[in-house]
Amino acid sequence: MIIDIVTIFPDFFNEFLRTSIIKRAQDNNQVVINVHNLRDYSDNKHHQVDDTPYGGGVGMVMMFPPFYRIIKALKKENSKVIFLTPQGNVFNQSMAETFTSYEHIILLCGHYEGLDARVLELVDLEVSIGDYVLTGGEIPAMILVDAVTRLIPGVIMEESHQTDSLTNNRLKFPQYTKPECFEGFKVPEVLLSGHHKNIADYRQYMSIETTIQKRPDLIEKFPLTKEELKIIKKGIEKNK
Repeated sequence: MIIDIVTIFPDFFNEFLRTSIIKRAQDNNQVVINVHNLRDYSDNKHHQVDDTPYGGGVGMVMMFPPFYRIIKALKKENSKVIFLTPQGNVFNQSMAETFTSYEHIILLCGHYEGLDARVLELVDLEVSIGDYVLTGGEIPAMILVDAVTRLIPGVIMEESHQTDSLTNNRLKFPQYTKPECFEGFKVPEVLLSGHHKNIADYRQYMSIETTIQKRPDLIEKFPLTKEELKIIKKGIEKNK
């Protein structure tokens, strides 16, 4: 996969790209991430990429020509151009999984009062990371890159992301590590039993129970299946 990031603050990504899993994925040629300075595509002698809005109003609007030029330079037949904006579809795990099938992603980071609307005619998808406004698209771009990169086959153990929170619209079961007991806080006995079936059943139950308690909106949107209802009933009876 190739990811091209278009920004007016390329240095913003320096530490992010050379840290942890993102760095390792690049070193192993599992993903190629390029950062491009939008100002390099301005024909203004001061590399200006913004101007006052037609019709009046406060703030500045990012200009169309620099975006047109860089998209034209980067886009290929298999490219997906994504604009990071609070007006877009809200990013989620399912979307991240879909993005891993794309060979080439171009991420556009906006700033100021937004982009000249003509840029949107060149965009394939508008994506938001939540219902709030940030100063620019750089942090959303990093979130998208991180979420997608870790799902690329071979970047992390497949079993790891198969049990991630929000996979299958449920939260992950609680996890514990050593010591078994500290200051009276104990690890559930079933996890110490070595009984794989009991552990698997416990984790299934706790995944559903945790989702019900912490994210009832997910249960409302994706109702419990017959199998999940059986797991809940069995878990309740077992814990009586």
